[in-house]
Amino acid sequence: MATPPRMTTTAGAPIADNQNSQTAGPRGPVLLQDYQLIEKLAHQNRERIPERVVHAKGWGAFGTLTVTHDISKYTRAAVFKKGTKTDMLARFSTVAGELGAADHERDVRGFALKFYTSEGNWDLVGNNTPVFFVRDPLKFPDFIHTQKRHPRTNLRSPNAMWDFWSLSPEALHQVTILMSDRGLPQTPMQMNGYGSHTYSFWNDDGERFWVKFHFKTLQGHAHFTNEEGNAKIGQTREGYQEALFGGIEAGNFPKWRVCVQIMPEMDAEKTEYNPFDLTKVWPHGDYPLIDVGVMELNRNADNYFAEIEQAAFSPSNIVPGIGYSPDKMLQARVFSYADAHRYRLGTHYEALPVNAPKCPVHHYHKDGSMNFFGQKTGAGDAYYEPNSMGGAAEDPSVAEPPLRISGDAARYNHRDGNDDYKQPRALHDLMDEGQRARLYANTAAAMQGVDEAIVNRALGHYDKISQAYGDGIRAARAALK
Repeated sequence: MATPPRMTTTAGAPIADNQNSQTAGPRGPVLLQDYQLIEKLAHQNRERIPERVVHAKGWGAFGTLTVTHDISKYTRAAVFKKGTKTDMLARFSTVAGELGAADHERDVRGFALKFYTSEGNWDLVGNNTPVFFVRDPLKFPDFIHTQKRHPRTNLRSPNAMWDFWSLSPEALHQVTILMSDRGLPQTPMQMNGYGSHTYSFWNDDGERFWVKFHFKTLQGHAHFTNEEGNAKIGQTREGYQEALFGGIEAGNFPKWRVCVQIMPEMDAEKTEYNPFDLTKVWPHGDYPLIDVGVMELNRNADNYFAEIEQAAFSPSNIVPGIGYSPDKMLQARVFSYADAHRYRLGTHYEALPVNAPKCPVHHYHKDGSMNFFGQKTGAGDAYYEPNSMGGAAEDPSVAEPPLRISGDAARYNHRDGNDDYKQPRALHDLMDEGQRARLYANTAAAMQGVDEAIVNRALGHYDKISQAYGDGIRAARAALK
């Protein structure tokens, strides 16, 4: 048997005894000079960091994105050059549950990706649904409060959820998906992923295109009913982690077909819906899926905390050839995600190995807590810019073309001119009889314990989607009584 490595303190000093504290005799008090004891207790006191406000419980793995199709006419991004293989990290999550929540609860699933490209990290922060509950970021904190614990009871509140949803008809599209079969995937590998937001591409000629990202599971879809999900939770609260980690360890590497929808820049002024509205999808008949490549996950993290819990994804991480759009929710998340990481992980969170780019990094950020890397300016005496010391300088060749769509600054009513019933109606009408029956039953079950006035308000919205939708929920509620 090989000799194990010698145990040391964090400062590297060898440890002779890790079983017994230093005391003043066998019955005497512990001595403060026992620096090994103090170090272990002090580190234990600091082992936990704040959990994510949303997407707290997650499961992740490393892999690759392989580009098999040429989309260079839309984007100059190096990550999308045909034949390119890029290392990446994926993290899946539930949205509402805390860090200790059960995996198989009905909830939207996060689908966050980090690509370590040759031009810097590109992060895509999405979900397993193509839409979201709100379109205006001013409503996002209020919505999340309804998903968290009531301040008085410290319990989750269906009343709060349905009160908010029934006062926010733009949520109907997402709620319909959540209460459908796809609201409870059996494993992370058996669900699609979406960038959800509208982003933009721009090419070498300075042309801009709006883009939606799609990741289609190649494992096939599989879902649980509420009853099956509850039974699974009775067996294990860690079913997603077990399935993802165990599958990859066994050599079963999950894959997703990577596609985009492309919209020419000025088409955004012609569509009957707002293409930057996060509660809307783009019809595939108008903007069909274009194949890009394949994403594969093939390596588990060596340390969950270091590489998954400390992984920080933010839409502020883009690369030349990929840009933003007037999507209001995206604009807010560009700020809020990175800000959350600075609070949760620290000023230099992107210097942690899991978040660090794999290309050269040069910037003039200075000092701050846990700066272990010193200067990153490319020249020792250059700690400001511009300088004459040969420090890192700007590169105008990667300048993004200007937006040709603009408007006057104001607080626009995000519900004016929006039809929040048409797309949920189309989704409802696509379902077969069995899928609709489960949709009605899941919705009715989620309404249990909710004030009747709130239920009736919500049913009024469902009637506007389709009378069959509203009546189906009513019948399912009656069957529960």
